[in-house]
Amino acid sequence: MADPGEHPTDLPECPSLGGGGLLPAELRAWMLLLATTGAVEQRLRAAVKERLDVSHDEFLVLCLLAEQPEGGLRMTRVAERLGRPKTRLTYQIACLQHAGLVTRRSVCGDKRGIEVALTDKARYLLKEASAPLAATVTESLAHFMGPDQCAAMRGLVPDLVEGASAE
Repeated sequence: MADPGEHPTDLPECPSLGGGGLLPAELRAWMLLLATTGAVEQRLRAAVKERLDVSHDEFLVLCLLAEQPEGGLRMTRVAERLGRPKTRLTYQIACLQHAGLVTRRSVCGDKRGIEVALTDKARYLLKEASAPLAATVTESLAHFMGPDQCAAMRGLVPDLVEGASAE
């Protein structure tokens, strides 16, 4: 939980609370969301590096693959979903494969298609790291958002404790 003394005092009001200013409410809300996610991402990067010894972008690949019910995903699909260039993704997958966290295999019937999947090692590490990493996200959101923004985010982040930023 965030210490009230640490809570930034320059947080803007929740964009739905009123007008004013140069930007329309939708754009103010989007900018607040980007600023908040950027701040959370900074904290998460350090936690991911410490717990999993992978980059944040590699972590995003692992998370995407972890959500697949069976098997893996084609690399082109991973690139599309993460909005990454295929060349950058190829490098990230190579790093993850070298660390023993993903496997690569040709897609049957398509000599150009490559499918990537998590290894058992990656599944174990993600399972062990998930709770502490989720706590990092929850605590970071509570720190960087005011009470109104936290209330709005509760639908997306179920464990965001009510009043966490006010404690």
